Amino acid sequence: MSTTLFGRSALLFGCAVGALAAAGSAAAQTAPADPAQLDEIVVTAERRSENLQDVPVSVGVVQGDQLRAIQAGGGDILELAARVPGLYAETTTGRIFPRFYIRGLGNIDFYLGASQPVSIIQDDVVLEHVVLKSNPLFDIAQVEVLRGPQGSLFGRNTTAGIIKFDTNRPTMDWQGRASASYGSYNTVTFDGGVGGPIVADKLAFRVSALYQRRDDWVDNVYDGPSADGTVSPKKDAMGGFEEKDVRLQLLMAPSDMVSMLTSVHARDYEGTSTIFHRAGLTKGSNSVADEPRSQIALDEAMNNPQAYKTYGASEHITLDLGGVTLTSITAYETTSGYSRGDTDGGAGADYPVNGVANGFGQSQGNVRDLDQLTQEIRLASDGDGRFKWQVGGLYFDQRDTTDFYQRAYFLTGAANNPNNWVRLRNKNESWSLFGQASYELAPGFTLTAGGRYTKDIKETRLVRTAANAAGVSSYAGRRYVRLKGEEPSWDVSALYEVNPNVSLYARVARGFRGPTIQGRSAVFNSDFTTADSETILSGEAGIKTSLLDNRVRFNLSGFAYRVKDIQLNGNDVNGNGVLFNADKAEAYGLEAELEARPFENFTLSAGLSLLHSEIKDKDVYAQVCALNGVVVCTVNDPTITANTFAGPALFAQIDGNPLPNAPKYTANVAARYDVPLGNGGKIFAATDWFVQGYTNFVLYRTDEFYSKGDFEGGLKIGYTAPDNRWEIAAFARNITNEKNLKGVIENYMAAVFNEPRIIGVSLSGKL
Repeated sequence: MSTTLFGRSALLFGCAVGALAAAGSAAAQTAPADPAQLDEIVVTAERRSENLQDVPVSVGVVQGDQLRAIQAGGGDILELAARVPGLYAETTTGRIFPRFYIRGLGNIDFYLGASQPVSIIQDDVVLEHVVLKSNPLFDIAQVEVLRGPQGSLFGRNTTAGIIKFDTNRPTMDWQGRASASYGSYNTVTFDGGVGGPIVADKLAFRVSALYQRRDDWVDNVYDGPSADGTVSPKKDAMGGFEEKDVRLQLLMAPSDMVSMLTSVHARDYEGTSTIFHRAGLTKGSNSVADEPRSQIALDEAMNNPQAYKTYGASEHITLDLGGVTLTSITAYETTSGYSRGDTDGGAGADYPVNGVANGFGQSQGNVRDLDQLTQEIRLASDGDGRFKWQVGGLYFDQRDTTDFYQRAYFLTGAANNPNNWVRLRNKNESWSLFGQASYELAPGFTLTAGGRYTKDIKETRLVRTAANAAGVSSYAGRRYVRLKGEEPSWDVSALYEVNPNVSLYARVARGFRGPTIQGRSAVFNSDFTTADSETILSGEAGIKTSLLDNRVRFNLSGFAYRVKDIQLNGNDVNGNGVLFNADKAEAYGLEAELEARPFENFTLSAGLSLLHSEIKDKDVYAQVCALNGVVVCTVNDPTITANTFAGPALFAQIDGNPLPNAPKYTANVAARYDVPLGNGGKIFAATDWFVQGYTNFVLYRTDEFYSKGDFEGGLKIGYTAPDNRWEIAAFARNITNEKNLKGVIENYMAAVFNEPRIIGVSLSGKL
């Protein structure tokens, strides 16, 4: 990594140390004796429970209650991005396929087999497939966002970082909580959990459940013939969803030395895939003001349905061997379902060329079956001595059968082609060995080092090719691809406690993302595309403080990284994702987080992230927005014409461009003020706001495909009973009803929008 890159980060870091107004969200774990003080935050970022201020890693934390407050309007996992500096999230495949970015690193690929450099860990189980990453969050205790490579303790595909969810677990005393809300469009949310002892001190349970729904609220205003039988016009045709989830946990502690936690869960989801608004953007403009969010004209795809069922189980066993602890985590996940969409985002009849309806797109992806098996074993030292260590291994095996259907499969009459689909069988097998050691070299100064060796193998087999209506296939590409990556990951960090209230840390880490195969292109009779492993070298330094008698907590980190052989994804003339490697990408920036309780009954939190990212490869080009051979957007990069399987196409040079979906800055602020009442209860008012800087959605620069200055806000006013036993409130999400551009479909100039304003009431309580 160049000294220039580190120098920029160090300068930015130094300038920001004095910017105490920058801030971030945090979660309370242990209540202080003085109610005017902040609560302690305990995290497990290094696989052991530690105070956030003592961990040499940049960690953003969101408490379960904070998460539920912003999800009350029917929101899902994407809501996290509004509370954690450096985290961004979006989707173009509805609620079943979220995409995450940390410090600008992510993957815009919508392929069902896509890999991401942000790993999702729930209750110590990695969720690798994009559908599993959408598992809803309910009865959550705490969320930790670990920024930067986490390859030593959490493995491959964590070049950007991880998002770690910990649910409320069974306890040997009775505990329970629940929250329910009702809002606009008949939006309903229930999130609850209850449990307690079955046999005193030996056996306990907890059952948790989530129910979310929203009525369809988007009208399909198309009035004309449909080639696949879609009924329109139709009021309230799409936009709704129904989510039903349950989890049962059983904790067995037959002795002080043994603990066994068994968990099973199930998900049943039906909803609407992402709605693309064709021509929501016009050439030369980034404005979406004239495009209505609540109506669209679609002539195909049956109003974009999607549905998935997911099941899983895990066994978490802990053995106290006297001075060391052995942990075994065995888990199995399976899912199946589909998502269908009118990908052109409009009726072809409304966009004629030479008087003929033009520009049709429709597709469906089916995960017929997916099975993920993981086994992790860790051996770790106990106690709070000067020397701590842990070693372990992980085995990962994921197999799926996935189908992709294109438009002709769904058409009626003579245009129908029942052979316009492909079937792929994918396999990903990985194993790794890891270790970490930490030693307090001198009072207050601790050095930590960790390493991991990983072997990652991916295979994709095309078991059914697309063909014409007569059953004749013209596919000439590969039918089997196998890629292997064997890489070391490591990190070294140092933490220096200047005094009990101020700590400094520095960290250098290397991680990698395994090789990737994109096989969906076979449905267009085009060969697979692949990308080799990418590696990252990252450095960061930070300060963690607790000030003014623990009334202010301020954490700041500056970072710089270089990703070599970075995996990128562009689109071809069919809008199909194309994988390729670029030479490298570099970035530098900072995250700042502040939580303050300047006086009793008032809490303020805020966050700021700044980022500069840049792709560096003069020989890499991305295909630009084109329909029927016509470039439909305004390209601001140098271009060349090159031949593709579909004929000549225009490509843009992307050297020097920012990474896609990498905001130049994000800022968030939240505040709550309580007015104590004579009965011990409180009246409160709370608000939260989020703003996002320039964000490019694609690899090349245009006048259309970006957002800038988008923001959303929320408000909540209510009453809390004595001892915080229950709360009733009125709330609003996206209170100003901002219509923000969240994504695009390039060749159709289609826009993807954020959720509308939701106003409602909520009730929550606890045992």
